[in-house]
Amino acid sequence: MLHLGVLGSGAGSNLQAMMEAIDQGRVDARVVCVLADRPDAFILERARRRDIPAYAVDCRPFKSKLEGPGEVEAIERLREHGVDTVALAGFMRIVKPGLLRAFPGRILNVHPSLLPAFPGLHAWKQALDYGARLTGCTVHFVDEGMDTGPIITQRTVAILADDTPETLHARIQVEEHAAYAEALQCLAQGRLSIEGRRVHIAPSC
Repeated sequence: MLHLGVLGSGAGSNLQAMMEAIDQGRVDARVVCVLADRPDAFILERARRRDIPAYAVDCRPFKSKLEGPGEVEAIERLREHGVDTVALAGFMRIVKPGLLRAFPGRILNVHPSLLPAFPGLHAWKQALDYGARLTGCTVHFVDEGMDTGPIITQRTVAILADDTPETLHARIQVEEHAAYAEALQCLAQGRLSIEGRRVHIAPSC
């Protein structure tokens, strides 16, 4: 069973989907703590409603990365609650080497595009503005880059002629929730291995 620490910055829809997948027996895991870089992030309220320890981490003076005292505090909180796997769920900061060393090969992220296309912020809008016909989502292991880690799984979403950024993002989120649960369960079952940039997924029993 995975002992998950979830890091987020916003509403926490991916956390909610994770908890529901766990409740339904689709992911062999338990969320043991939730951290956010903003005290008003609704992801913290979602955790508290489930009696999951939830903390706001002060990441100042950095605006876009988790480093320095904030990184130290995050690692201490995660270790305090026995976390063995870190799931980024809309965490709007670049993870730095300290956290990566603390949980080597055990930090996952979901991104709303078919990486390596459209990394960074508002990827669904990037795809729409570019005129792409397909986009989707990617679950990947986290490395020191921005959305550059080895890819675990991807799901595609067609871009419709009448799509707006909002409608496209909503459909991508549905696939994000399913893909994240799938990737976490493969990790829980010990089916993932990394060779260079490739993630190998062993067949299920």
